[in-house]
Parts: sequence; C-alpha cells; structure tokens
Amino acid sequence: MQRNRRPLNPEHQGSHLPMGSLIRERMKRLFLLLAGLLTLQILVIWAVEDLSLFESVWITMTTVSTVGYGDFAPKTTVGRLSTILIMFVGAITLLTLIVSDFIEYRFYRRERILMGKWIYKMNDHIVIINTPRSGGEQYFMRFATQIRSIPDYQTIPIMILTRQFPNGLPTELSDIGVVHYHGAGFEPESLKAVHAGSARHVIVLAADESDPYSDSLTFDIAHRLTELNLGNRTIVECVNDENRGRFKTLGVRTIIRPVRTYPEIMVRSVMAPGSEKVLEDMFNYEHDHPHRYDLTLDDLNWADIVSALVRHGIGTALAYIDDDNEVICHPPTDREIEGKGLIVLVKSSETPDVEAVEEALERHRAFLKQWQAHSDTGKDADEESAQT
Repeated sequence: MQRNRRPLNPEHQGSHLPMGSLIRERMKRLFLLLAGLLTLQILVIWAVEDLSLFESVWITMTTVSTVGYGDFAPKTTVGRLSTILIMFVGAITLLTLIVSDFIEYRFYRRERILMGKWIYKMNDHIVIINTPRSGGEQYFMRFATQIRSIPDYQTIPIMILTRQFPNGLPTELSDIGVVHYHGAGFEPESLKAVHAGSARHVIVLAADESDPYSDSLTFDIAHRLTELNLGNRTIVECVNDENRGRFKTLGVRTIIRPVRTYPEIMVRSVMAPGSEKVLEDMFNYEHDHPHRYDLTLDDLNWADIVSALVRHGIGTALAYIDDDNEVICHPPTDREIEGKGLIVLVKSSETPDVEAVEEALERHRAFLKQWQAHSDTGKDADEESAQT
C-alpha cells in the first residue's frame, strides 16, 4: 500500500468521527446542489425555448434521469448547452455520487448495528444491562418471549447494553426485534447511547450470578442510574442478600436474586413489583414454602377451603390435587372441590401437620352447618311473621 496515498473520502482518516453524520451531510449537500442545478436548468429552458413551465420541468426531469423520451427537445444553442451541462454534471456525476453515498451509508449502518455501535432513537423501552455469564441467549429469548406476551408490551423495544456479542446478536434475538449496544453500564456515554433516561424499565443483571463480588459492579451501575433519577425504574440482581440494604439506600425500586433458569421472575418484577418477593420465597425454604398435604376433599368449595386455612392460621391455599393427580391452580371459588390433596403456602419454621389441616377444615364444616341452621331459623321466623 502506498504510504502517501489519500483515501477516496478524507473523513475516513478519522475513525473517531461520526461517519454516519458525515455521509448524511454530504448527501444533503449533493441533493441541494442537484436541486439548484435542476431549478436553474428549468428556468433556462423556460426562458430560451418555446415551452411552458410544465414542459420545461418535464424535459429537465427526463434528461437528468437519462430517460429521454424525445417528445420535447431544446432547439436553441443556449438550451442545448445547458442540457449537455445538466446531463454530465447532474445525471452522470451528482446522481452517481448520491447513489454511492447511499450504498456506503447502508453498509456503514449495517456494520455498526452488527458491532453494537448504532445509536437507535428509542423511547419508553426496556434496557437490560449486562449479559449472564452462561446461557445469555436462552435467557434473553425467554425473557423477550414472556414480556411480549403481555398486553401493552407486545411491541415494546428491548435494548441490551453489554460487551458481549462483538460479532452481532444471534439471529434468534435479532429476529424478534432485540437490539444491543456494545458498552458497559458504568459508562455515562453508553447509558446516554441507549437512552436510559427515557426507558420504561432498566434491568441490571449480575455479571456473575455465582460470585458475590459482582454486586460491586452492579452497585456502581445502580449508583449511576440513581444519579440520573432512574432508581424508581431500576431492577437489579443481588447475589449476596447482605448487600440488599445498600441498593435500597440508593432508591432502587426492586432487588431480586439472580435466577437464570426462570426469567419469568424477572418478568414478574417488571410487570408487578413486589410479586417477585413471593416467587423468591417459594424457591427458599427459610421463610415460606409450598407444602403438600394428602387428604380427602369432597364437600367444600374453594372459597371455604381458603377461608378455613387462613382463619385457623394454617397458611394460604395455592392449589389442589384432583383424583387424576393433576394440580389445579386457582379453581373456581363456588364449585365443590373433589380431590386428594392440597398445596398450601406455609411458614417454614412452623409447618402445620396434616392433622391440623383436617381439623381446620372440620371446624369450618361445623361453622357452615351452624350458620346454615341459623339462616334457616331466621327464614322460618320471617315466614311466620309474614303469615300473622
């Protein structure tokens, strides 16, 4: 390669320059120059030729587009010379440069998108910072699929801010409209590039879900987000539970544990803040946990069962097991339940035994009988008073 050889476009020497803006500006200048030449040619043809304004416009357009229908042609020397000028300068030179710049811009844009350096115009979107150490593609796929199945979120843009995927996002992610920007959450220019300030939700994933030291990086990112007054829109993953207090003092809206196999928990934290705490407890045996009780159910509806367990301090009924061993969640409240078991959310430190559950249901049956008897007595009294 020749050392002193100049490039075709001088701006290629400065890779730090915004190439996209330079190309667009050059195309605008070429379009303006072409428009000026066309206007001048139309006025010249209109002045020196025996043609109307519309006919002057028509012959100029057919000339610059190299169509040349031949229905009109310049007859004066000035008209012919100006036509030659517009053909060589406008049609051959300027249009070629414009098309060349447009193709160059398309290639430039495609390359920047693949590299994660293209800045999209986004608003009211979801920004995900960091990528799981392993299984990131599957995690993002399941997250995007779940979030897009929710009404009002079916077309929401999803932007990933990460230093992963240097060769571009996997096809599966780009096909569903997920895009990425190559950067880090602790870089102010990267947060600006992904328009974090106008995002509906900002999610900060733990860089390493098994390493408590990754909380330091998460804290740095969360601190920068709160400096931008985005704490009330931010959801962070915290590996070490002892660090949760640090994130709370920053004003972060939601703090959850990293659960890579169930991105649905993250989706719940986005859609229904606070529900992720319930889901986390179900994965943790220290506080509350779902417990199975094997017992016969045949004469109570679901509302009675839930009421009986709550009134007697057993726990919250989540589902029942029918005679075919199917787990039925959230059944109709007014239909009599027939099955052979219950799934109940109970305190892990004070888990009631099955006898306590059966006793609670039996007491509720007795209460229902007394209430029914009292109701029947009241009806009889009303009927007697009505007859007298």
